[in-house]
Amino acid sequence: MNDSPKVIGGFWHRLMELNRRATIPAVYRQLKKTGRIDAMRLDWKPGRPKEPHIFWDSDVAKWIEAAAYTLRDRPDAGLERRIDRIVRLMKRAQLPDGYLNSHFIAVEPDRRWTNLRDNHELYCAGHLIEAAVALNRATGNTEFLDIVRRYADHIGRIFGRGRGQKRGYPGHEEIELALIRLYRATGEKLYLDLARYFVEERGRRPHYFDLEARARGEDPRKFWARTYAYCQAHRPIREQTEVVGHAVRAMYLYSGMTDVAFETGDRTLFAACRRLWRHLVERRMHITGGIGPTHENEGFTSDYDLPNEGAYLETCAAVGLVFWASRMLRVELNGEYGDVMERALCNGALSGLSADGEKFFYGNPLAVQPGFDGNGHYVGSGYHYRRSEWLWCACCPPNISRLIGQIPDLLYTCGPDWIAAHLFADCESCFDVRGTRVVVRQESGYPWDGRVTFRVLPDEEKSWAFFVRMPGWCRKPLLRLNGREQPLENICRSGYARVARRWAAGDTLQVEFPMPVEMVEAHPSARHDCGRVAIQRGPVVYCFEEVDNGRNLNDLVLPRDPDFRVVRNGKGILKGVPLIRARAMRRDISEWGGRLYKPADTPFVECAVTAVPYFLWANRKPGGMAVWVLRNSALP
Repeated sequence: MNDSPKVIGGFWHRLMELNRRATIPAVYRQLKKTGRIDAMRLDWKPGRPKEPHIFWDSDVAKWIEAAAYTLRDRPDAGLERRIDRIVRLMKRAQLPDGYLNSHFIAVEPDRRWTNLRDNHELYCAGHLIEAAVALNRATGNTEFLDIVRRYADHIGRIFGRGRGQKRGYPGHEEIELALIRLYRATGEKLYLDLARYFVEERGRRPHYFDLEARARGEDPRKFWARTYAYCQAHRPIREQTEVVGHAVRAMYLYSGMTDVAFETGDRTLFAACRRLWRHLVERRMHITGGIGPTHENEGFTSDYDLPNEGAYLETCAAVGLVFWASRMLRVELNGEYGDVMERALCNGALSGLSADGEKFFYGNPLAVQPGFDGNGHYVGSGYHYRRSEWLWCACCPPNISRLIGQIPDLLYTCGPDWIAAHLFADCESCFDVRGTRVVVRQESGYPWDGRVTFRVLPDEEKSWAFFVRMPGWCRKPLLRLNGREQPLENICRSGYARVARRWAAGDTLQVEFPMPVEMVEAHPSARHDCGRVAIQRGPVVYCFEEVDNGRNLNDLVLPRDPDFRVVRNGKGILKGVPLIRARAMRRDISEWGGRLYKPADTPFVECAVTAVPYFLWANRKPGGMAVWVLRNSALP
């Protein structure tokens, strides 16, 4: 049995400690304050405040899951007692047939399973399942696992292709990947079959969402989202060629599809996953790994529609992309999946959490102007886009928390005769390779430093292969085995260096990933970024904030040679963080006087600019921000 790596230092350890000390307690306080936890008491009455919402159970479940991951690394009796109290509430709330949903038991008991399209019963069930599996793995708790097994068994009786069963599937996907986790935890094939059913049934005709709408007495043509592409149910999944609709739903569906393909060996299903992956990363993903540019459907629009100001880019969508990429890696060792996982994790997901761990973003635009909200709407001259302590739709706070808790699980995968390193961190890991216990100690200053050392300590000498991802952003990686440089052109394939040998205790792999500051440009069809560049160092995307660079960030122009310099003299939250200083140009504002327009002869003046990691923006003085800035190679 391979244990999760233990992260013991560096960037990721500090983040996980922040999650344990600040984020998990902050989310719990809000769950209590808003009534989400007490909803499971089932004592709400009409007319009272805090009516249990259709997706409140999922917020509580994600918190339990996040807390479980911290318990895996560090026992905490007080935290366990909190979880136990919630689990006991759930146990008392569960109906005799196994059904468990605080809203539909307390508020609408006669509407169970009548509107899968719009309501979130299966979505909430999925998060309950994931939380129970995580808690069982961390503490051995079987009580919660028994609860969700009864619920999953109930769902298996209700849905399927058998006589008297509903041929439905969730409007908001999530249960698909959760059932796979339950299958892996219990070995019960029913859960694998049910996950496969939900994936396979989606989008078939006659359309289930039409049938259930008519059964409710509604006209399905008046669906508020107008198209079932919103929930990826417009056609069967093997016929889908584009990522569409609500971005979070899409990521959870594709994660479930990939899991089912892995467990069943279904090549045609994985071919569909590959096809959708290509479409996403080549046409519909922002440089930060953020996805879903518009508020209108919280999701995708058209190819190369990658706006900056007003871009939606829900935190949960980036979290979902990390989950999907990690699952693609499990099926196929391809460095592109690791690159995207890293991009979304280091940028589009982490930006959803404040530096103090207690405030959150729902959306993560790539440019903001004072007075405008995250959707690009003017809301008042005194307004500044900033993180919130809580959100009415609170899916993102516990979601980013549970992602941070899972970071150790993203670092490696292991096969019968190989180990693959995907992400880099100070950690110690234990694997079973060819029947031998192998400890791997990794030392890394990542993502700020590209030097990584792996010390391999097997119990006995055996031959197997060690794969190390060579990040796509790195142009000239270097790898040494026991001090001797290895020719990468001979051992690299699909973004991984493969070192196969008879490993002995003390063998050492050292890799170096040079991290020069680079200017990145977008495809010419990405109209919002034409003539602009973004700044990246290693896996981290940078941005320019008004607090460092003054107003009118859209007027900044990088010259042919910006003379980039990396400095570490920041203060406060930027202490020890690599900052990027550069030369830039901007128009002389004194030339304008009170005019709005003038002949195009304004001189440019040189200025010094500072860029900070995008995920750390909006933690200091409020103001404007921009990731993409103009570039003019004609300027000296």
